[in-house]
Amino acid sequence: MIKLRIIFFLLFAASNITYAQLSTSEISVLKTNMVKAVENSKLTDSLFAKLNKLPNKTALITAYTGTLEALKAKHSWNPYNKIKYVSRSLRTMQKAIDMDRENMEIRFMRFSIEFYTPSFLGFSTDLATDKKEIIKHYQNENFGLADNELVKNVAKFMIDSKKCTPAEIKILNKHL
Repeated sequence: MIKLRIIFFLLFAASNITYAQLSTSEISVLKTNMVKAVENSKLTDSLFAKLNKLPNKTALITAYTGTLEALKAKHSWNPYNKIKYVSRSLRTMQKAIDMDRENMEIRFMRFSIEFYTPSFLGFSTDLATDKKEIIKHYQNENFGLADNELVKNVAKFMIDSKKCTPAEIKILNKHL
């Protein structure tokens, strides 16, 4: 518990009162914790509460908040809550995309949420759009602030998703 408090302290120590920006190292810690949150509902809730309290969130922080809302849906046992959280998540993700349409990481987060949401629920409406935008980033080798590990992981996920054409897979394979 003390380690978790230290991580949260480090994660939010440099956040500015007027503008929610995290340092590169804080984002790195957040990403590590997001992976852990996939299987840990308490960590999901804790990260969500912390990010949700930040004022004037950046597009990336907004997207992480949206991803955590999707994880809350995953961890919920109640079908009504699952749908409510996914719906909220996708609204939050749209807000993040509206803030930064060219951010590949944000597009990928929404793609992965919609990919794992059962299509019969009708929440997977932006898969093709996000895939197109992600492929465009790989084609132009425009990854913004994404590090090499993220670039490789996104390419692998996109290939494994079976949503890409052979031509798109060829573009993605150049970055593995």
